[in-house]
Amino acid sequence: MSAEIRLFPCLSDNFGYLIHDPATKATASIDAPEAAPVIKALEHEGWTLTDILITHHHGDHVGGVAELKQKYGCRVVAPHDKTTKIGNVDLRVAQGDVLKIGSLLARVLETPGHTLDHVSYVFDNEKTLFAADTLFSIGCGRVFEGTYPMMWDSLLKLRALPDDFDLYCGHEYTASNIKFALTVEPDNAALKARAEEVTRLRAANQPTIPAKLGDEKKANVFLRADEPSVAANLRMKGASADKVFGELRERKNKS
Repeated sequence: MSAEIRLFPCLSDNFGYLIHDPATKATASIDAPEAAPVIKALEHEGWTLTDILITHHHGDHVGGVAELKQKYGCRVVAPHDKTTKIGNVDLRVAQGDVLKIGSLLARVLETPGHTLDHVSYVFDNEKTLFAADTLFSIGCGRVFEGTYPMMWDSLLKLRALPDDFDLYCGHEYTASNIKFALTVEPDNAALKARAEEVTRLRAANQPTIPAKLGDEKKANVFLRADEPSVAANLRMKGASADKVFGELRERKNKS
């Protein structure tokens, strides 16, 4: 029996996630924006929290850690960068490390840019990527601490994963991301199809996540900064991909 994943809203627009191993009953929370929704989801399923996998130090991703640690005595896993203030950490992880959540295996990718300590968790057997605030559906995180070339490299790392992987990201930003992406690629058929799907999902108050990585590669303009047509649409013909990416992110910041 493969892993079970539960998604639920936290704070104003964060996603909370639980991934559960039925074989061993181990359950990990990916980040912990706030404790109450995580506890509610655990109690609804009859699961016990064994691990918290933190992606980065921002408050809206670690706000519930202390309370959950106190309640469940769970293992708290965080990025290797100790300069950031994350409390209650039991284990630090870096690029290429593999974590065991019961019989599930999570591979760590360092994906800096949004923050310098940002990591993403890849469950290869489950074909699942938890990318937090590096990669959103039809978007990417703001580059607060890193540089545009650094963030582009992180996105390329995630883009290299197989098309049939499910993307789980940190926030419900898809509709606004689409609105921006259409200003750059108004004729992108995959993007227009995703726009229609997202309109339907949001009208029904359904999450737009997970998204297939293969679909993102076709529709997410931030993953397409090395496409000549995207550079041309920005009047940046011949510019390097990281420069094109930087221009996209600057425009999104102002949109």
